Amino acid sequence: MTSADRAPTPFHDLAAYMAIPRAGALRLSPDGTWLAATVQTLSPDRKKYLTSIWRVDTQAGPARRLTRSAEGEGSPVFLPDGSLLFISRRSDPDAGKGSDDAKAALWLLPAGGGEARVIAELPGGVAAAAARRSARLADPETIVVSSRVMPGAGVEDAAAGGPGKFNTAAGGPGKFNTAAGGPGQFNTAADDERLRKERADAGVTAILHESAPVRYWDHDLGPDQLRLFAVEEIRPEPAVRSDARTDDERRYAGLRDLTPEPGAALDEQAFELTPDGSAVVTGWAHRDPAADSYVELMTVDVATGKRRTLLSEPGHNFEDPHVSPDGRYIVCTRETLPTRDGPSDVTLMLLEANGEGTTARDLLPGLDRWPAEAAWSPDSTAVYFAADDDGRRPIFRVDVRTGEVTPITTGDGAYASIQVGPEGRYLYALRNAVNETPTPVRIDLSEPGSQPVTLPCPGAPLILPGRLEELETTADDGQRIRSWLVLPDAASPEHRVPLLLWVHGGPNSSWNTWSWRWNPWLMAARGYAVLLPDPALSTGYGQHMLARGQHSWGTRAFDDVMAATDAAIKHPAIDGTRTGMMGGSYGGYMANWIAGHTDRFKAIVSHASLWALDQMFTTTDEQMFWWGQFGDPLTSPEMYHSNSPHLHIGNIRTPMLVIHGDKDYRVPIGEALRLWGELTRHGVTAKFLYFPDENHWVLTPGNATVWYETVFAFLAEHVLAEPWRRPAML
Repeated sequence: MTSADRAPTPFHDLAAYMAIPRAGALRLSPDGTWLAATVQTLSPDRKKYLTSIWRVDTQAGPARRLTRSAEGEGSPVFLPDGSLLFISRRSDPDAGKGSDDAKAALWLLPAGGGEARVIAELPGGVAAAAARRSARLADPETIVVSSRVMPGAGVEDAAAGGPGKFNTAAGGPGKFNTAAGGPGQFNTAADDERLRKERADAGVTAILHESAPVRYWDHDLGPDQLRLFAVEEIRPEPAVRSDARTDDERRYAGLRDLTPEPGAALDEQAFELTPDGSAVVTGWAHRDPAADSYVELMTVDVATGKRRTLLSEPGHNFEDPHVSPDGRYIVCTRETLPTRDGPSDVTLMLLEANGEGTTARDLLPGLDRWPAEAAWSPDSTAVYFAADDDGRRPIFRVDVRTGEVTPITTGDGAYASIQVGPEGRYLYALRNAVNETPTPVRIDLSEPGSQPVTLPCPGAPLILPGRLEELETTADDGQRIRSWLVLPDAASPEHRVPLLLWVHGGPNSSWNTWSWRWNPWLMAARGYAVLLPDPALSTGYGQHMLARGQHSWGTRAFDDVMAATDAAIKHPAIDGTRTGMMGGSYGGYMANWIAGHTDRFKAIVSHASLWALDQMFTTTDEQMFWWGQFGDPLTSPEMYHSNSPHLHIGNIRTPMLVIHGDKDYRVPIGEALRLWGELTRHGVTAKFLYFPDENHWVLTPGNATVWYETVFAFLAEHVLAEPWRRPAML
């Protein structure tokens, strides 16, 4: 069968592509029989994506949908008895409010079936949840949630202990004032709601910042602050206590504030409960506008709110903690922040959970890769993790006692959301690749080297409009540069196809996973080959690859991607006279740099791109991260001058499509406005696709559709020499 005989794939029709279900995170049930998978699908009006929770059978039975609402559900967490917690803005039928009034609340879906019900809600909504894992059902369950609370709520009058205030004199930090509020009463919520209403009634939207950061990716931080709250089950009296309580017997006492007035310490930090539910382990950020920010590892006692610092070192972030099943150890990531002397580095740190003054040790001292997705074995003797490696992202196992690292998966694939079965025989994960959508798989640890078993899930598998090849070449300094090359079905020596060079964002990342936003198969369906190189600054090739581009963001990566492009156009199925280039974020930076240093491409698409580095690094939401390696632009301007694309505006001749979202705080809109303005003033053929309500990514289905339509039209005009066709919706 020839390519012309094949039926069109979803990649030939943008509407069909946008409607493909998209699997997300996994959570394994306590008994290991099923996975709670989040799946995004189009809303009935096709204007947004809704997340629902699906039941994926670990023995490869059919998947079925568990939740359904107009608002969606996500963040699944299991209780020890198999009941499922999730977060949703769906309306609570017991509260008598419509969905327009609903904040994100914590819901419980009973293990035995039945209707889900709300067990925790706050004026600022529930952001995340964690539960203890101990299976002693006679013990009360412990759940911790995070929520944003206005400064001063519940703590303004601590000495007096008035309504909504904690009486620290009587109960200690975080204790209820039972005299004023009654046992189990939680008045901080009422205080928070009052403060929010007063601001709204006064028409106040201002935020007073006293530390960095002030924004994160696409949203403002503050005025409310993220806090942790304990949600405790009422323990039955001994005379009626049993190990088999029904959902009707399960009642919750309310909420206790574990972290009054933390400032911005908990923003964007992951937390986990110890198996017995006695403590929360969390990252705790130190924010300082005059110095580097860094993240400590902290425990918070659930009974008292007392905090204890486990790991702290300026210049390092200790985050994403995971407690071993026996409660003895904690493993977390340690990120060494970049400086002028060297790039970032990431490893796993191991420490005693209850040790006083103990020293953590590097669990991976000999591994020249960046670990993520850590998960404990059931017997607490090993940790599984994933790491970028040579254009893939395999799973590894490290023995806690010996430090021996063993690869678990072989072949292609990038793994995420690692879950370990209760018996220790199976791993479950989402596997994806450049040519595979995220799909749940089961890995049998008792048969090393065996292929993972694919588990049925919405949205997979898909028929692709082409094939994937691997390409290698050598840079001018002798460094091996590898790339993926996507080729359309029709590509052959007799039918040579145009080439698009795509440079990935990051810059510390790799082309090794499926991308819904930057999907090369949409381009393959329209007859293009797509080159996906991993140049200097890419992960998965060791610290040396990062250090190569540390001080030369532009020239080093430019030489690498040009070497990869030279190798690609030698492919017998590629027409080297018809080439275009695209990139977003750091890839957009490279688009701008390439435009100022060569005219070999017929067209360049620059999305969410960096243009003037001294401007960008002083307005981004992550200022201190960049200042650490580039220095102060006023006192140390050398790296800014040597790496800033805007200084080469006079050399640009290639037609450019500039794309940016106004809610992008990582690369602020000023970069695009200045780039667009300077291109037009210098007479460069250019267009500016502007999204007033999108961020660093373009997420809504309608806007994503016109994004692709505009890119298709721009490339067709300049690479394929076709007439310009303005997208109908623009």
